[in-house]
Amino acid sequence: MHGLAFPLAPVLTIGVPLFGAVGLVMVAPVLWLPALGLMAVLGVGLLALRHPTVFCVVWLLITGATVEMALLDLIGPAAFQMTIAAEKAVGLALAAICALRWGWRLDPFNPAWAFAAMGVLGLAVGLHPDLPPQDNLRSLFGSIAPFAFCFCRIPRDRAAILLATVRWCPVVAVSCGVVLTLAGLRPLFVEGGGLRLAGVGHPAFLAGVTLVGVYACLIEMFRRDQAADRWLLVVNLVILLLTGARAPMAYGAAVILLSLTFLRAPAFPAIRRGFLILGAVCAVPIVIALAGDLSDVRVFHLLTTDAGNLSGRERLWPLFKAATEGAPWFGWGVGAGNIVIPPGSAVAKLLRTWAAHNEYLRIRVEGGWIGLALLIAMFTTWVIVRTAPLAHSDRWIMRFVFLALAAHAITDNVLISTPACVLLTFAAAVFASSDRRS
Repeated sequence: MHGLAFPLAPVLTIGVPLFGAVGLVMVAPVLWLPALGLMAVLGVGLLALRHPTVFCVVWLLITGATVEMALLDLIGPAAFQMTIAAEKAVGLALAAICALRWGWRLDPFNPAWAFAAMGVLGLAVGLHPDLPPQDNLRSLFGSIAPFAFCFCRIPRDRAAILLATVRWCPVVAVSCGVVLTLAGLRPLFVEGGGLRLAGVGHPAFLAGVTLVGVYACLIEMFRRDQAADRWLLVVNLVILLLTGARAPMAYGAAVILLSLTFLRAPAFPAIRRGFLILGAVCAVPIVIALAGDLSDVRVFHLLTTDAGNLSGRERLWPLFKAATEGAPWFGWGVGAGNIVIPPGSAVAKLLRTWAAHNEYLRIRVEGGWIGLALLIAMFTTWVIVRTAPLAHSDRWIMRFVFLALAAHAITDNVLISTPACVLLTFAAAVFASSDRRS
Protein backbone atom coordinates (compact mmCIF):
# COMPACT_ATOMS: atom_id res chain seq x y z
CA MET A 1 0.00 0.00 0.00
CA HIS A 2 1.30 3.43 -0.95
CA GLY A 3 1.51 6.11 1.72
CA LEU A 4 -0.20 9.46 1.39
CA ALA A 5 1.79 11.97 -0.64
CA PHE A 6 2.16 15.46 0.85
CA PRO A 7 3.57 18.37 -1.20
CA LEU A 8 6.86 19.22 0.47
CA ALA A 9 6.71 23.04 0.14
CA PRO A 10 3.32 23.57 1.89
CA VAL A 11 4.30 21.16 4.65
CA LEU A 12 7.57 23.00 5.29
CA THR A 13 6.27 26.54 4.94
CA ILE A 14 2.88 26.17 6.63
CA GLY A 15 2.62 22.88 8.48
CA VAL A 16 5.89 22.87 10.41
CA PRO A 17 5.63 26.50 11.64
CA LEU A 18 1.94 26.05 12.51
CA PHE A 19 2.35 22.85 14.49
CA GLY A 20 5.51 24.21 16.13
CA ALA A 21 3.67 27.35 17.26
CA VAL A 22 0.70 25.32 18.57
CA GLY A 23 3.00 23.00 20.49
CA LEU A 24 4.97 25.85 22.05
CA VAL A 25 1.79 27.69 23.07
CA MET A 26 0.46 24.53 24.73
CA VAL A 27 3.64 24.24 26.78
CA ALA A 28 3.97 27.96 27.62
CA PRO A 29 0.86 30.03 26.77
CA VAL A 30 2.57 33.34 27.64
CA LEU A 31 4.93 32.83 24.70
CA TRP A 32 2.20 32.74 22.07
CA LEU A 33 3.00 36.13 20.52
CA PRO A 34 6.81 35.62 20.27
CA ALA A 35 6.16 32.09 19.03
CA LEU A 36 3.79 33.35 16.36
CA GLY A 37 6.36 35.93 15.22
CA LEU A 38 9.14 33.35 15.18
CA MET A 39 7.06 30.90 13.19
CA ALA A 40 6.08 33.63 10.72
CA VAL A 41 9.75 34.50 10.17
CA LEU A 42 10.58 30.82 9.77
CA GLY A 43 7.76 30.38 7.25
CA VAL A 44 8.88 33.38 5.20
CA GLY A 45 12.47 32.11 5.37
CA LEU A 46 11.44 28.73 4.01
CA LEU A 47 9.52 30.41 1.19
CA ALA A 48 12.59 32.51 0.39
CA LEU A 49 14.71 29.36 0.35
CA ARG A 50 12.35 27.88 -2.21
CA HIS A 51 11.91 31.06 -4.31
CA PRO A 52 15.06 33.17 -3.71
CA THR A 53 14.86 35.08 -7.00
CA VAL A 54 11.37 36.41 -6.29
CA PHE A 55 12.40 37.61 -2.84
CA CYS A 56 15.59 39.20 -4.22
CA VAL A 57 13.58 41.12 -6.83
CA VAL A 58 11.12 42.41 -4.21
CA TRP A 59 13.98 43.36 -1.88
CA LEU A 60 15.79 45.23 -4.68
CA LEU A 61 12.67 47.20 -5.60
CA ILE A 62 11.97 48.16 -1.96
CA THR A 63 15.60 49.04 -1.24
CA GLY A 64 15.90 50.89 -4.54
CA ALA A 65 12.85 52.98 -3.66
CA THR A 66 14.64 54.08 -0.43
CA VAL A 67 11.39 53.85 1.51
CA GLU A 68 13.18 54.86 4.71
CA MET A 69 12.87 58.50 3.68
CA ALA A 70 9.10 58.23 3.17
CA LEU A 71 8.72 56.50 6.52
CA LEU A 72 10.82 59.23 8.13
CA ASP A 73 8.31 61.81 6.91
CA LEU A 74 5.18 59.74 7.57
CA ILE A 75 6.09 58.13 10.93
CA GLY A 76 9.06 59.98 12.39
CA PRO A 77 12.84 59.76 12.96
CA ALA A 78 12.58 56.42 14.79
CA ALA A 79 11.49 54.73 11.55
CA PHE A 80 14.51 55.96 9.56
CA GLN A 81 17.39 53.96 11.06
CA MET A 82 15.10 51.02 11.81
CA THR A 83 14.07 50.75 8.15
CA ILE A 84 17.67 50.99 6.91
CA ALA A 85 18.70 48.27 9.38
CA ALA A 86 15.79 46.08 8.23
CA GLU A 87 16.66 46.53 4.54
CA LYS A 88 20.29 45.60 5.12
CA ALA A 89 19.42 42.70 7.43
CA VAL A 90 17.03 41.27 4.85
CA GLY A 91 19.73 41.69 2.19
CA LEU A 92 22.21 39.75 4.32
CA ALA A 93 19.64 37.01 4.98
CA LEU A 94 18.73 36.74 1.29
CA ALA A 95 22.40 36.57 0.31
CA ALA A 96 22.89 33.72 2.82
CA ILE A 97 19.86 31.91 1.35
CA CYS A 98 21.16 32.43 -2.19
CA ALA A 99 24.57 31.09 -1.14
CA LEU A 100 22.84 27.98 0.21
CA ARG A 101 20.82 27.52 -2.97
CA TRP A 102 23.32 28.55 -5.62
CA GLY A 103 26.71 28.16 -3.98
CA TRP A 104 29.12 30.57 -2.34
CA ARG A 105 32.54 32.01 -3.07
CA LEU A 106 35.23 33.27 -0.70
CA ASP A 107 35.93 36.41 -2.76
CA PRO A 108 39.18 37.07 -0.88
CA PHE A 109 39.70 40.64 -2.09
CA ASN A 110 36.15 41.80 -1.37
CA PRO A 111 36.20 45.18 0.45
CA ALA A 112 33.91 43.66 3.07
CA TRP A 113 37.01 41.97 4.49
CA ALA A 114 38.61 45.41 4.95
CA PHE A 115 35.62 46.52 7.03
CA ALA A 116 35.90 43.29 9.04
CA ALA A 117 39.58 44.03 9.66
CA MET A 118 38.71 47.57 10.77
CA GLY A 119 36.16 46.09 13.14
CA VAL A 120 38.77 43.84 14.73
CA LEU A 121 41.34 46.65 14.90
CA GLY A 122 38.81 48.94 16.52
CA LEU A 123 38.12 46.44 19.28
CA ALA A 124 41.83 45.78 19.76
CA VAL A 125 42.94 49.42 19.86
CA GLY A 126 39.83 50.80 21.57
CA LEU A 127 36.54 52.32 20.49
CA HIS A 128 35.48 55.93 20.85
CA PRO A 129 34.15 56.54 24.39
CA ASP A 130 30.75 57.51 22.98
CA LEU A 131 30.52 54.45 20.68
CA PRO A 132 28.86 51.49 22.45
CA PRO A 133 30.07 48.02 21.32
CA GLN A 134 26.57 47.11 20.10
CA ASP A 135 26.49 50.18 17.84
CA ASN A 136 29.95 49.29 16.59
CA LEU A 137 28.77 45.77 15.72
CA ARG A 138 25.59 47.06 14.07
CA SER A 139 27.59 49.50 11.95
CA LEU A 140 30.03 46.74 11.00
CA PHE A 141 27.21 44.58 9.66
CA GLY A 142 25.73 47.64 7.95
CA SER A 143 29.05 48.29 6.19
CA ILE A 144 29.40 44.67 5.06
CA ALA A 145 25.76 44.18 3.98
CA PRO A 146 25.96 45.94 0.57
CA PHE A 147 28.67 43.47 -0.53
CA ALA A 148 26.75 40.37 0.54
CA PHE A 149 25.61 39.14 -2.89
CA CYS A 150 29.20 39.27 -4.18
CA PHE A 151 29.85 36.15 -2.08
CA CYS A 152 27.14 34.19 -4.00
CA ARG A 153 27.56 32.22 -7.22
CA ILE A 154 24.53 33.70 -8.95
CA PRO A 155 23.30 31.64 -11.93
CA ARG A 156 23.41 33.60 -15.16
CA ASP A 157 19.66 33.45 -15.76
CA ARG A 158 19.04 34.75 -12.22
CA ALA A 159 21.68 37.45 -12.73
CA ALA A 160 19.82 38.60 -15.85
CA ILE A 161 16.63 38.96 -13.78
CA LEU A 162 18.47 41.01 -11.13
CA LEU A 163 19.95 43.28 -13.81
CA ALA A 164 16.50 43.84 -15.32
CA THR A 165 15.19 44.71 -11.86
CA VAL A 166 17.97 47.25 -11.35
CA ARG A 167 17.15 48.88 -14.68
CA TRP A 168 13.51 49.32 -13.65
CA CYS A 169 14.15 50.36 -10.02
CA PRO A 170 14.05 54.14 -10.75
CA VAL A 171 10.80 53.88 -12.71
CA VAL A 172 9.17 51.85 -9.92
CA ALA A 173 10.37 54.35 -7.30
CA VAL A 174 8.94 57.32 -9.21
CA SER A 175 5.69 55.46 -9.90
CA CYS A 176 5.26 54.74 -6.18
CA GLY A 177 6.02 58.40 -5.50
CA VAL A 178 3.22 59.40 -7.87
CA VAL A 179 0.83 57.13 -5.95
CA LEU A 180 1.83 58.72 -2.62
CA THR A 181 1.36 62.18 -4.12
CA LEU A 182 -2.09 61.36 -5.48
CA ALA A 183 -3.01 59.99 -2.06
CA GLY A 184 -1.92 63.29 -0.48
CA LEU A 185 0.72 61.60 1.68
CA ARG A 186 3.94 62.98 0.24
CA PRO A 187 5.01 65.37 -2.55
CA LEU A 188 6.72 63.95 -5.62
CA PHE A 189 9.01 67.01 -5.90
CA VAL A 190 10.74 68.67 -2.94
CA GLU A 191 12.48 72.02 -2.61
CA GLY A 192 16.27 72.12 -2.45
CA GLY A 193 17.84 74.89 -4.48
CA GLY A 194 14.89 74.38 -6.85
CA LEU A 195 12.34 71.62 -7.27
CA ARG A 196 13.86 68.13 -7.19
CA LEU A 197 12.28 64.80 -8.05
CA ALA A 198 12.21 62.68 -4.89
CA GLY A 199 10.09 59.65 -5.79
CA VAL A 200 9.45 57.72 -2.59
CA GLY A 201 12.69 58.79 -0.93
CA HIS A 202 15.19 61.65 -1.11
CA PRO A 203 16.37 63.19 -4.41
CA ALA A 204 20.00 62.28 -3.66
CA PHE A 205 19.06 58.67 -2.90
CA LEU A 206 16.85 58.45 -5.99
CA ALA A 207 19.76 59.82 -8.02
CA GLY A 208 22.09 57.17 -6.61
CA VAL A 209 19.71 54.35 -7.54
CA THR A 210 18.96 55.87 -10.94
CA LEU A 211 22.67 56.14 -11.68
CA VAL A 212 22.96 52.37 -11.14
CA GLY A 213 19.93 51.89 -13.42
CA VAL A 214 21.74 53.92 -16.09
CA TYR A 215 24.82 51.70 -15.73
CA ALA A 216 22.68 48.56 -16.00
CA CYS A 217 21.04 49.89 -19.19
CA LEU A 218 24.47 50.66 -20.62
CA ILE A 219 25.70 47.13 -19.89
CA GLU A 220 22.63 45.66 -21.60
CA MET A 221 22.95 47.94 -24.63
CA PHE A 222 26.51 46.81 -25.25
CA ARG A 223 25.47 43.18 -24.82
CA ARG A 224 22.49 43.10 -27.23
CA ASP A 225 21.43 46.68 -28.18
CA GLN A 226 17.65 46.48 -28.28
CA ALA A 227 15.45 49.52 -28.72
CA ALA A 228 13.74 48.91 -25.36
CA ASP A 229 17.08 49.24 -23.55
CA ARG A 230 17.86 52.53 -25.30
CA TRP A 231 14.45 53.98 -24.39
CA LEU A 232 14.78 52.83 -20.79
CA LEU A 233 18.21 54.48 -20.65
CA VAL A 234 16.61 57.74 -21.83
CA VAL A 235 13.86 57.48 -19.20
CA ASN A 236 16.40 56.85 -16.44
CA LEU A 237 18.50 59.80 -17.63
CA VAL A 238 15.44 62.06 -17.46
CA ILE A 239 14.76 60.88 -13.91
CA LEU A 240 18.40 61.51 -13.03
CA LEU A 241 18.24 65.04 -14.42
CA LEU A 242 15.05 65.83 -12.52
CA THR A 243 16.65 64.81 -9.20
CA GLY A 244 19.01 67.75 -9.66
CA ALA A 245 21.91 65.77 -8.17
CA ARG A 246 24.98 67.27 -9.80
CA ALA A 247 27.62 64.63 -9.02
CA PRO A 248 25.57 61.62 -10.20
CA MET A 249 24.67 63.50 -13.38
CA ALA A 250 28.33 64.31 -14.07
CA TYR A 251 29.64 60.80 -13.36
CA GLY A 252 26.81 59.15 -15.29
CA ALA A 253 27.56 61.36 -18.30
CA ALA A 254 31.29 60.57 -18.03
CA VAL A 255 30.76 56.79 -17.92
CA ILE A 256 28.32 56.91 -20.86
CA LEU A 257 30.60 59.12 -22.96
CA LEU A 258 33.71 57.03 -22.28
CA SER A 259 31.85 53.82 -23.05
CA LEU A 260 30.23 55.06 -26.26
CA THR A 261 33.49 56.58 -27.50
CA PHE A 262 36.15 54.00 -26.71
CA LEU A 263 34.58 50.56 -26.27
CA ARG A 264 33.94 48.01 -28.96
CA ALA A 265 30.97 45.67 -29.09
CA PRO A 266 29.77 43.66 -32.12
CA ALA A 267 26.14 43.92 -30.91
CA PHE A 268 26.36 47.70 -30.61
CA PRO A 269 28.09 49.09 -33.72
CA ALA A 270 29.88 52.42 -33.71
CA ILE A 271 27.40 54.08 -36.08
CA ARG A 272 24.53 53.61 -33.63
CA ARG A 273 26.65 54.93 -30.80
CA GLY A 274 27.52 57.93 -32.96
CA PHE A 275 23.84 58.73 -33.42
CA LEU A 276 23.31 58.59 -29.65
CA ILE A 277 26.21 60.98 -29.03
CA LEU A 278 24.93 63.30 -31.77
CA GLY A 279 21.45 63.27 -30.23
CA ALA A 280 22.88 64.15 -26.82
CA VAL A 281 24.92 67.01 -28.29
CA CYS A 282 21.83 68.38 -30.07
CA ALA A 283 19.83 68.20 -26.83
CA VAL A 284 22.28 70.43 -24.92
CA PRO A 285 21.30 73.77 -26.53
CA ILE A 286 17.60 72.88 -26.14
CA VAL A 287 18.09 72.29 -22.42
CA ILE A 288 20.01 75.56 -22.07
CA ALA A 289 17.27 77.43 -23.93
CA LEU A 290 14.62 76.03 -21.58
CA ALA A 291 16.64 76.84 -18.45
CA GLY A 292 15.38 80.42 -18.13
CA ASP A 293 11.69 79.46 -18.27
CA LEU A 294 12.04 76.43 -15.98
CA SER A 295 14.39 77.88 -13.38
CA ASP A 296 12.15 76.62 -10.56
CA VAL A 297 13.36 73.10 -11.37
CA ARG A 298 16.76 72.54 -9.80
CA VAL A 299 18.52 71.09 -12.86
CA PHE A 300 17.63 74.25 -14.82
CA HIS A 301 18.26 76.48 -11.80
CA LEU A 302 21.84 75.19 -11.74
CA LEU A 303 22.32 76.36 -15.33
CA THR A 304 21.13 79.90 -14.64
CA THR A 305 22.76 80.64 -11.27
CA ASP A 306 26.03 80.12 -9.44
CA ALA A 307 24.66 77.57 -6.99
CA GLY A 308 27.90 76.90 -5.11
CA ASN A 309 27.83 74.33 -2.30
CA LEU A 310 24.24 73.25 -1.69
CA SER A 311 24.95 70.37 0.70
CA GLY A 312 26.62 72.18 3.58
CA ARG A 313 29.87 70.27 3.33
CA GLU A 314 31.79 73.33 4.53
CA ARG A 315 30.04 72.80 7.88
CA LEU A 316 30.41 69.01 7.99
CA TRP A 317 33.99 68.35 6.93
CA PRO A 318 35.80 70.43 9.61
CA LEU A 319 34.01 68.46 12.34
CA PHE A 320 35.07 65.14 10.85
CA LYS A 321 38.64 66.33 10.26
CA ALA A 322 38.85 67.35 13.90
CA ALA A 323 37.58 63.90 14.94
CA THR A 324 40.42 62.19 13.03
CA GLU A 325 43.08 63.99 15.04
CA GLY A 326 42.39 61.97 18.18
CA ALA A 327 43.09 58.61 16.51
CA PRO A 328 44.88 59.25 13.22
CA TRP A 329 46.26 55.76 12.52
CA PHE A 330 43.57 53.26 13.56
CA GLY A 331 40.51 55.49 13.97
CA TRP A 332 37.74 55.25 16.54
CA GLY A 333 36.05 52.07 15.33
CA VAL A 334 33.44 51.24 12.68
CA GLY A 335 30.37 53.33 13.38
CA ALA A 336 32.24 56.28 14.90
CA GLY A 337 31.24 58.37 11.89
CA ASN A 338 27.68 58.38 13.24
CA ILE A 339 28.62 60.10 16.50
CA VAL A 340 30.80 62.93 15.19
CA ILE A 341 27.71 65.09 14.72
CA PRO A 342 24.91 64.34 17.20
CA PRO A 343 21.54 63.93 15.40
CA GLY A 344 20.02 66.58 17.66
CA SER A 345 22.73 69.18 17.05
CA ALA A 346 22.15 72.47 15.29
CA VAL A 347 24.20 71.37 12.26
CA ALA A 348 22.23 68.13 11.88
CA LYS A 349 18.90 69.95 12.15
CA LEU A 350 19.97 72.62 9.66
CA LEU A 351 21.37 70.23 7.05
CA ARG A 352 19.11 67.25 7.87
CA THR A 353 22.16 64.99 7.89
CA TRP A 354 25.00 64.04 10.22
CA ALA A 355 26.95 61.98 7.66
CA ALA A 356 30.35 63.10 6.39
CA HIS A 357 29.44 63.37 2.69
CA ASN A 358 32.99 62.18 2.08
CA GLU A 359 33.71 58.46 2.37
CA TYR A 360 37.48 58.95 2.62
CA LEU A 361 36.96 61.25 5.59
CA ARG A 362 34.45 58.90 7.22
CA ILE A 363 36.81 55.92 6.87
CA ARG A 364 39.62 57.97 8.41
CA VAL A 365 37.38 58.60 11.42
CA GLU A 366 36.44 54.92 11.72
CA GLY A 367 39.61 53.14 10.61
CA GLY A 368 42.33 55.77 10.49
CA TRP A 369 44.97 55.94 7.80
CA ILE A 370 45.56 52.18 8.14
CA GLY A 371 41.92 51.35 7.55
CA LEU A 372 41.64 53.77 4.64
CA ALA A 373 44.77 52.38 2.95
CA LEU A 374 43.54 48.82 3.44
CA LEU A 375 40.10 49.59 2.01
CA ILE A 376 41.50 51.39 -1.05
CA ALA A 377 44.02 48.59 -1.72
CA MET A 378 41.40 45.86 -1.42
CA PHE A 379 38.80 47.75 -3.43
CA THR A 380 41.27 48.36 -6.26
CA THR A 381 42.47 44.76 -6.31
CA TRP A 382 38.90 43.44 -6.11
CA VAL A 383 37.73 45.49 -9.08
CA ILE A 384 40.72 44.47 -11.21
CA VAL A 385 40.42 40.77 -10.34
CA ARG A 386 36.63 40.48 -10.62
CA THR A 387 36.40 42.43 -13.90
CA ALA A 388 39.34 40.73 -15.62
CA PRO A 389 37.36 37.65 -16.84
CA LEU A 390 34.42 39.72 -18.15
CA ALA A 391 33.68 40.43 -21.80
CA HIS A 392 35.45 43.51 -23.16
CA SER A 393 32.53 45.94 -22.85
CA ASP A 394 31.39 44.61 -19.45
CA ARG A 395 34.93 44.77 -18.12
CA TRP A 396 35.58 48.38 -19.06
CA ILE A 397 32.13 49.70 -18.23
CA MET A 398 32.46 48.24 -14.73
CA ARG A 399 35.93 49.73 -14.35
CA PHE A 400 34.58 53.13 -15.45
CA VAL A 401 31.74 52.68 -12.94
CA PHE A 402 34.11 52.06 -10.05
CA LEU A 403 36.42 54.89 -11.07
CA ALA A 404 33.35 57.15 -11.01
CA LEU A 405 32.45 55.71 -7.60
CA ALA A 406 35.93 56.52 -6.28
CA ALA A 407 35.57 60.13 -7.42
CA HIS A 408 31.97 60.36 -6.19
CA ALA A 409 33.10 59.19 -2.75
CA ILE A 410 34.90 62.52 -2.26
CA THR A 411 31.59 64.37 -1.94
CA ASP A 412 28.96 61.78 -0.99
CA ASN A 413 28.10 58.78 1.18
CA VAL A 414 28.36 56.09 -1.47
CA LEU A 415 29.10 53.00 0.65
CA ILE A 416 26.78 53.30 3.65
CA SER A 417 23.50 54.49 2.10
CA THR A 418 20.93 52.02 0.79
CA PRO A 419 21.68 52.83 -2.89
CA ALA A 420 25.04 51.11 -2.23
CA CYS A 421 23.11 47.85 -1.76
CA VAL A 422 21.63 48.29 -5.25
CA LEU A 423 24.99 49.23 -6.79
CA LEU A 424 26.91 46.27 -5.37
CA THR A 425 24.12 43.78 -6.09
CA PHE A 426 24.24 45.08 -9.67
CA ALA A 427 28.01 44.48 -9.66
CA ALA A 428 27.51 40.93 -8.35
CA ALA A 429 25.02 40.23 -11.15
CA VAL A 430 27.44 41.52 -13.80
CA PHE A 431 30.33 39.52 -12.33
CA ALA A 432 28.16 36.38 -12.52
CA SER A 433 28.52 36.33 -16.31
CA SER A 434 32.19 35.29 -15.94
CA ASP A 435 31.60 32.61 -13.29
CA ARG A 436 32.14 29.19 -14.92
CA ARG A 437 30.03 27.55 -12.22
CA SER A 438 27.04 29.90 -12.72
